[in-house]
Amino acid sequence: MDEKQGEGVPKVLDRLRKGYGRKLVSLHAWNGWIVAVLAVTGLVLLGGFWRGILGEGRVWIKWIHIAVGLGSLMPVLYYLLLASKHWKQLKGKPWQRANVLVVLVLLLGWLGSGVLLWQFKAVGPAWSNPALAVHDLFTWVGLPLIIYHSITRTQWLKEPHRRTIRTGNEASVRTDAGLHPAAMAQPLYSRRSFIRGAIGVGLAVTLGPSFLRWLGGALGGAFGGAIGGGGSMEQLLANDSNRMVPAPTPLAASAAPIGGGATGHFRVYTVTPIPSFDNNNWSFTIDGLVDRKLSWNWEQFVKLKRQVQVSDFHCVTGWSVYNNTWEGISLKTLLAEAGVQAGARTVKFYSGDGVYTDTLTLEQAMVQMGDVMVAVMHDGKPIPSDLGGPVRLIVPKMYAYKSVKWLNRIELIEDEHVGYWEQRGYDNDAWV
Repeated sequence: MDEKQGEGVPKVLDRLRKGYGRKLVSLHAWNGWIVAVLAVTGLVLLGGFWRGILGEGRVWIKWIHIAVGLGSLMPVLYYLLLASKHWKQLKGKPWQRANVLVVLVLLLGWLGSGVLLWQFKAVGPAWSNPALAVHDLFTWVGLPLIIYHSITRTQWLKEPHRRTIRTGNEASVRTDAGLHPAAMAQPLYSRRSFIRGAIGVGLAVTLGPSFLRWLGGALGGAFGGAIGGGGSMEQLLANDSNRMVPAPTPLAASAAPIGGGATGHFRVYTVTPIPSFDNNNWSFTIDGLVDRKLSWNWEQFVKLKRQVQVSDFHCVTGWSVYNNTWEGISLKTLLAEAGVQAGARTVKFYSGDGVYTDTLTLEQAMVQMGDVMVAVMHDGKPIPSDLGGPVRLIVPKMYAYKSVKWLNRIELIEDEHVGYWEQRGYDNDAWV
């Protein structure tokens, strides 16, 4: 048998661990680049500004984020092969051991929750919703820690005698008196300590308020409160930029929501600045291949007969809000009143932002789904502007990019139409 083929596991590990100091330094650098790429691509995917200008490039960035995230497992596995030797060298250094454990937990937490989000259709909202909260939590906690760690561990902020890992190329550091710096008296609070403290305070002040806002919303969603938790729905209504008079009067079934109140946390995504409406600039129209073009102003629209339904709301990015009580007019009812002509094949929906459009096939709208609603109320209250009010489409059986916000026009057309996000790589059919 060949000698190499006959090597046991211990010998293979010994070969891997040879020169482990240089390998750990290299792993640290690679891991830093991986985290940097994930942070940049993740923030781009989250930011509304980039949603509007990247187009289909956003889909490519998503796949880069996923691929690099999966690749982040490789440095972790390689480190685990070197970990026993590193762990022995950290004996008597509890803070550095704790730092290693924190970094491993962050990386594995990001990876595990990211995989669940990537496969959200397979695992379902019961897994993807908590995974999104975990992913966010690890990001809010992990990125500041990593930024702090990266800055404060740079050569000019870490004294040579405190470096645990030696690459073998570093000369011994001695003073003119021939003493190692560790043997010399150190100031209680050095310039380096002050700079590190200032960096930590700066990160806390910069990121702290945003983290607390996220935490309030996440806790509210996790424990079943109203949207965002902590009365945030009331805050959205108080900050509603729409000025529609009169406010719709809720039916008995939604005044005390038959769904029990929405459970979860809505995230506000928009491809344009959030528009605002009042009685003078709002109207609702149904036209195209119909027997009767219909148009209403606000006073007329709120007098239309409404109905109440309970449904879950699923976003294609992996989060859900459960048990929403929507009140509005059935799409089938509106189309029947307008009269659909024989040549109509597609129902096209227009957003009042002047940019966003989407479609359903006529078969989807009239046959396959009986619960598509033109909604004017949520849980017995008007829909605020941030959530797509005063009127939005609700398509419960499809992902939310089909549920057009600020809906103000429905057109029946013969040809197909490719919607805003479908032009940018999303599926034409958005079945949950």
